[in-house]
Amino acid sequence: MTRLLRTGATLLVGASFGASVSRLLGVRGREEEEEEAGAPLGLLGRVPVLPVARVQASELTVSPGGSGSVMKYGFPSVANIKTRESYVSSYDPRTRTPSWVIERLTPASLNGPSDRKYCNFKEDESIHIFHRATNADFKGSGFDRGHMAAAANHRWSQKAMEDTFYLSNVAPQNPHMNQNTWNNLEKLCRSLTKHYLNIYVCTGPLYLPSQQADGKLYVRYQVLGRNHVAVPTHFFKVLILEKVDGKGVELRSYVLPNEPIDEKIPLERFLVPIETIERASGLHFVPNIMKRTSSLQAITAR
Repeated sequence: MTRLLRTGATLLVGASFGASVSRLLGVRGREEEEEEAGAPLGLLGRVPVLPVARVQASELTVSPGGSGSVMKYGFPSVANIKTRESYVSSYDPRTRTPSWVIERLTPASLNGPSDRKYCNFKEDESIHIFHRATNADFKGSGFDRGHMAAAANHRWSQKAMEDTFYLSNVAPQNPHMNQNTWNNLEKLCRSLTKHYLNIYVCTGPLYLPSQQADGKLYVRYQVLGRNHVAVPTHFFKVLILEKVDGKGVELRSYVLPNEPIDEKIPLERFLVPIETIERASGLHFVPNIMKRTSSLQAITAR
């Protein structure tokens, strides 16, 4: 079991963080299950591959980073879908946070005339007043208003950047984590646009169980303000990376604890098998991806 050691205000996460999360959720992984069953090893061994034609990313002719483009690989769930200039999301009215947010990154979407200084966090008035977060909920809470679709991913349009400041695109994040490790992960996503044709990023909160003194597992999380905005225990980020040569897709999936994280820990330590996120979140990624490509490589360690 991974040891979590506190030094001052920083959480030191051991090298086997991803494996620890999987074990906590009772996820052995497809490889272990297939090996026991005598089936071929591999992430996709149990996923039915449908005989569909391959669709090249170049067939999508939409605005840089526009929300229409993220539909290519379908949605991990279909409840409470919201479409913005720069992303598509599924909103959870119980937690007052998004369940997931999908965006597409390209070199064109990362450059443009938009300026963050003209953006302000704002309520999403399309959500019933009973079920939406307000800025007052975060005031004095000690948590940042953490973007799921990052503002810096959508410099191509001032409207696109402003849309990332709706509180329906936000979840409470530990300031140290948000401003350091999470920020580094967002920068990594942007840097990958130099090496891939398109990058589809799905981001969202997780509420994972922890073992308490009585030996039982409980899901416990703080809530903020009058509207009881849920504070996630963890966050996930799933990257669908289309190769420049058109020969398939790479998949990377990360889980980070919503705690201070030692900045010396490389992001690769937070890579997890995609089924870990699918089981913990109730979302589905792999079947949708397999409908669009005949070649998928899942990267869970570097």
